[in-house]
Amino acid sequence: QVQLEESGGGLVQTGGSVRLSCAASVPAVTSRFLMGWFRQAPGKERSFVGTLNWNDGNTYYADSVKGRFTISRDNVKNTVYLQMNSLKPEDTAVYYCARTREPYSGIFYMSSSQYTYWGQGTQVTVSS
Repeated sequence: QVQLEESGGGLVQTGGSVRLSCAASVPAVTSRFLMGWFRQAPGKERSFVGTLNWNDGNTYYADSVKGRFTISRDNVKNTVYLQMNSLKPEDTAVYYCARTREPYSGIFYMSSSQYTYWGQGTQVTVSS
């Protein structure tokens, strides 16, 4: 049973930072897969933020967050993180972590349709 649980959201001022966590239920649910972060702002579709290949830690980001956001993982805690710096009001959204359906095959997927398992989401609000 694959279970993901996000935490760490909240209210932050423009220019501030916040770190989100995504804890996986068991180690086997993360190895060999991509762990992605997505976000959904009010009235908008869910959009890709970035993704991480659990095996080697390589990452890929959306242009809108590149240089500001960083995804990392902790193998011991079986947790993936989204460090968000230099936050802007347009970063306000519910943030979700997700795992791909298939093991990593060399392609960093940006489509939410490639991710089967999702957390419940955590709200991040950036005040101006």
